[in-house]
Amino acid sequence: MTRRKRGGGTRGGADQAALPVATYAAGMNDEHLIETTLERQVLHRGRYITFRVDTVEDARGGRHRREVVEHPGAVCVIAILGADVLLVRQYRTPVARIMLELPAGTLDRMPDGSIEDPARAAPRELGEETGYDAATWRSLGRFWTAPGFTDELMHLYLATDLEPMEDYRGPDEDEFLDLVRMPWRDAVAMAENGEIRDAKTIVGLLRLPRLLDAG
Repeated sequence: MTRRKRGGGTRGGADQAALPVATYAAGMNDEHLIETTLERQVLHRGRYITFRVDTVEDARGGRHRREVVEHPGAVCVIAILGADVLLVRQYRTPVARIMLELPAGTLDRMPDGSIEDPARAAPRELGEETGYDAATWRSLGRFWTAPGFTDELMHLYLATDLEPMEDYRGPDEDEFLDLVRMPWRDAVAMAENGEIRDAKTIVGLLRLPRLLDAG
């Protein structure tokens, strides 16, 4: 029987054994957490992504199946125009709703298998989705969007000193979206109160106050 610790409850009211707590420090011993891939089975190769099932072995010798989505990576752009930020509204089939998002796009996979340079992709995606060029670019780092099932790495950029593109013809033929310009502080408030639900957009917008208020 698992005893309840004095002075504390357990999640959901049920008695549970607590996991050991480790104080984070660089150079921690992670060997007990590592999984070794024994086999990979590709189920489908699409235009951009690949679906596969991995058989892995944990540190104790147990074997498990992990469903994985391979992704070439993507870029996301925080485009600032005066006191405003540029967003796009578009329908997302997987969630069956219209989402309000920062301009973004998938990195192209070249014929030789290499992946497009994110620093080149970001201006392209900004232009395609908004019709603006930016004279000043700043990399804000990168993050894995959902490492529990995909290796998609999102590259985040801040774009300023925007100018309208000449002869802009709109987004790609298979993209249907509306451009939205709003005060960036209003967009941040929407991210904070849950009106904006797209993860990359939330990450980007919540960076803005520190970036812009600091000049």
